[in-house]
Order: sequence, then C-alpha cells, then structure tokens
Amino acid sequence: MTVEVADISGGQVPKELVRSIDWRGAFWVASGVPALVLFSIGGIAGMTGKVAFVVWAASMVMGFVQSFTYAEIAGLFPNKSGGASIYGAAAWVRYSKIIAPLSVWCNWLAWTPVLSLGCSIAAAYILNAIGPIPAADSPQVLAWVQAHAGSITADSPRVAEWLAANSGKTATDAISALLALDGVSALTPTIRTWTLFSQSLGPVTFSLNAVFFIGAVLMLITFAIQHRGILGTANVQKYIGLLVIVPMLIVGVVPILTGQIDWSNYSPLAPLKAAALPETGPWDINGWTLVLGGMFIAAWSTYAFETAICYTSEFKDPKTDTFKAIFYSGLLCLLLYTLVPFTFQGVLGLDGMLAGPIVDGSGVADAMAKMVGGSGFLVNIMVMLMILALMLSIMTAMAGSSRTLYQGSVDGWLPRYLDHVNDHGAPTHAMWTDLVFNLGLLAIAAADATSFFFILAVSNCCYIIFNFLNLNSGWLHRIDNGHITRPFKAPTLLLALGTFLSFVNAMFMGAGAKVWNPMALTSAAVAAALIIPVFIFRHYVQDRGQFPQHMLDDLNLTANSMQVRKAGILPYLVLLAGVCVVLIANWFFQLAG
Repeated sequence: MTVEVADISGGQVPKELVRSIDWRGAFWVASGVPALVLFSIGGIAGMTGKVAFVVWAASMVMGFVQSFTYAEIAGLFPNKSGGASIYGAAAWVRYSKIIAPLSVWCNWLAWTPVLSLGCSIAAAYILNAIGPIPAADSPQVLAWVQAHAGSITADSPRVAEWLAANSGKTATDAISALLALDGVSALTPTIRTWTLFSQSLGPVTFSLNAVFFIGAVLMLITFAIQHRGILGTANVQKYIGLLVIVPMLIVGVVPILTGQIDWSNYSPLAPLKAAALPETGPWDINGWTLVLGGMFIAAWSTYAFETAICYTSEFKDPKTDTFKAIFYSGLLCLLLYTLVPFTFQGVLGLDGMLAGPIVDGSGVADAMAKMVGGSGFLVNIMVMLMILALMLSIMTAMAGSSRTLYQGSVDGWLPRYLDHVNDHGAPTHAMWTDLVFNLGLLAIAAADATSFFFILAVSNCCYIIFNFLNLNSGWLHRIDNGHITRPFKAPTLLLALGTFLSFVNAMFMGAGAKVWNPMALTSAAVAAALIIPVFIFRHYVQDRGQFPQHMLDDLNLTANSMQVRKAGILPYLVLLAGVCVVLIANWFFQLAG
C-alpha cells in the first residue's frame, strides 16, 4: 500500500484549536463520565442480577488498565485533538488506508449517541417531576378503582386473557389487577402519552413525543455552552461537576454509614435464570451469556474516561497534562463506578433492581434520592442533581465527539467541512453534525426502552471495535515508532495486558451484543462499514488519493518512511484473530430457549 502525502490546503491555513487549558480543565470536561452509570445501571441490574456490582467493578478495573496504553500513544501527538482513535489511526495507516479511519469513525459512533441517550433520560426525569405517573397503590388510583368497580366483570375477555398469562390466579385477582391498570392509565397526565408522530423502523421505533422535544431543548442548551470553546466549557463543567460528583459520592457512602446495606443482596453470587426475572440461575452457558452481556454494555460507560485525552492540542503543556488528565479522571471513575453500583444493589436488592422504572432508567434518580433518606423536597433536589449529571455527560460527549470529527477531517479521514473552527476555538461544523445526527437518534431513544438499548448496544459495538484497534496500536507504535520520544511510556506489562484485554472485549461483543438486541451486532457492522463511502469521498474525490502534508508532522515522518512496515504480517493476523473471537463467542454463548 502506498501512502501519498501532499499539501492540499490550497494555501490557506485553517483556524486551529486554542491551547487554553491544563489537565485540570480536561479533568472537569471528563467529569461527566461517571454520570454514564445512570444510563445502564438499571439495564445491567436487570440483565445480571446479583452479579451486577462485580460487573461494574471488573469493567472499571479493565478500563483503568487500558488507559495506560491510551496515555502513551496520546503523548506521541501533542498537536492533535480528537482522542485515542486519532492517535491509534496513525499506527494503522501504514498497513491499511481503510482500517485507520475505521478507528476514528467507530469512536465517533460510540461517543456521539451519549447526546441523544442522555437527553432522553434527562427528559424522562423532567417528565416524572412535572407529570408523574401515579402508582397503582396511590390514593387517587384506589379511589378511581372504587368508583369503577363494576366496569369489569368475571366473564370479560380481558379477564380470560389475564388469567391465561397468570396461571394459579383467580378472576377476583384479575379484576383487581386490571382495574388498577385502568386507573393508572386514566390518571396518567396526557403529556406522558402524547406524540406528534410515531412509526416503526426495522428493529426500532421512532417517536416525536414529549421526551423528544424536551430532550431537543436540552441538546440545544449543551450546544450553546460548547460554542464558547473548550476553556468556557471547562469552566462551566467545573461547577456542574462539583454539583454532581458530590451527590454521587453521597449516594455511594451514606447508605453504608447509615446501615441501609443488606449484605444478603450480594449473595448467592449467581446470574439470573433469565433477564429481568427475579430468580437466580446456574453458572451455565445461559448465565455466562447474561453476565458477558452486562460486561459488554458496562464497557461503554467505564472505559469512557479516555475522553480526557481528546484535548491534547488544547493543553498548555501536553507533555505533562496528557497523562495527568487521563490518570486522575480514571481514579475518579474507579471510585464512583465501584461505589455507586455496590450501594445501589445493597439497598434495593434483586426485586428493587428489577422494577420496571429501574430497568428502563426512568426511576433511577428517584431511587437514589430515597437511598440517602430523601423525601419530598430533598427528592426533587436529588432528581435535579441527577439531571445536571446527565447534562454533564452530554457536554462531555459533545466536546469529545466533535473534536474527533474535527481532527479526522484535518488528518484527511473525514469530509473537509468538519475542520471549521469558530473564533472561540470550537469546532462548530463538527458540533452541528453531532447535533443534527443526534436529533434523529433522540427520536428513536425517546420511543421506548427497546429502542433505547438498541442504540446503546450498536454504539457499544462500535466502541469495542475502536477499543480493539487502539489497544493494538500501542504495540504497533512501539514497533514502527519506537524511536519517537514518549512523554509517558506505559510499563510493557500493562501494554501487553491491554492487548490481551482487546480480545477479551471482542469476546464480550460477540457474546453480549445480541443479549440487548438480536440485530445489534449486524446493525453495528453496517454502521461501521459506512466509513467506506465517507472515506472514499474525502480521500479519492476531495483529496485525489493524497493525504494532507501535515498528517504525520508530529512524528517527523516522510512519505517514504511510511512505507516501512516493521510489524510485517502481524497486524493482519491480529485483525483476523479479533474477527474470529467475535464470531466464535457469538456462536458459543447463547441464551436458553
């Protein structure tokens, strides 16, 4: 493969990102990552049961180990933004033009849905506050049931249908249950069921409902904050971060200090018999498949603090700031991702974790508020803080994903229009792309829990692809660019362990993606393959088969030296092995029935 490099800028020097922050600024921008626990803590509990707290802790430890590889390769590129995918792509470009942009593309597809998913959860929290759905045992529902007691009779077809689905119950039980459902439905505020338009689309549904419109407003607020550049973003997120991190620490610590933990909620340490079924099962293939599904989806949250190195070209001193940013962000996540799920499980127990509002995420904030003894006004305060936590994660995602698009454009992987930067140093064209794309995803995420977790699963498949390529780029850079000075050099043992974990993550994807949606793995393959026409357009149409001259300036390499491939056939064998791991895991691990 020949890598041609040319000056294709047309004599114009585009505006660049501004060096205005140190590692503390990146830490605060990345402080939204712990809030990602709110996205899937209910879903993982519903999938893995009492093993959930172990899943979170193990996943976080894996993410922390992997971060050392990312920190090393980031130090090679002090003038690049966009995160680990950009730095990893430079290792793969010698061996394949298409594999390099695949890393960038999959990283963006992994990060950008945080905007839509986060906005949909935050909107659900807001709806719960302004138009709560009454509980079946609430006074108003009980009064409604009493007033309509004769509306359902024992010979009703609905009673017969209910009895068929609930063996061992009586007609009286059926009437009581159905009346309660009717009462809840009748007293549910109209805004909770209103939709402007709804339609099925393949494996998902999209809906322009109240969640969509509230989420869109939240997304626009995030855009407005990001528009001020990274320094303004970091300053805003520092204060929001404090308002979020402290309550999450309170949620993690207070129940332990007040004796609310029920230690029986952690044993027996066994998987569920089936997803969302409050009954433990054996450690058989079905049980392992559920647990690996939990490990798969947890990775999307626990590994995400690597976004702290998305801002290398905006660091005042990238040689020291890069490692500090990812290391201290990792320590924060290690604490919160271990503590919060542990306490969450210890207080709620298996039945509590499998409750509908917990599994779909809409009741997580309320549950966390009650865990610290909140009621009434205090619950509202905690819910507001959880909304801020989600906003923090959304801002983190827009900051990181837009810079991935920006640097991918600057380096010749993605269309040229994405390299525009405004007067504040913000990559606004990339941000607008994020915004428009996520409005479409928001319409899907707002529809129902199935659609929400479909997006999450597809997004995480792309994240695992990026993770695999970038963990292996660590040793590739060591082989091909071993002469380049590294501000931080990871211990060889950790670099090797990161390479091993890349295959472990591939196993998680092969085994666990289908647990969340049977079409997730196939859909992710299609989404990842979309980089092919995008890259062909940029590289062969816009740039006529040549890369920008500045693409590898940070490595002081020439086009001729790029032809030297010291790793030989090894990278191709690694790629083949990765695909085999995914396919074998997908074949071997199956759910019962």
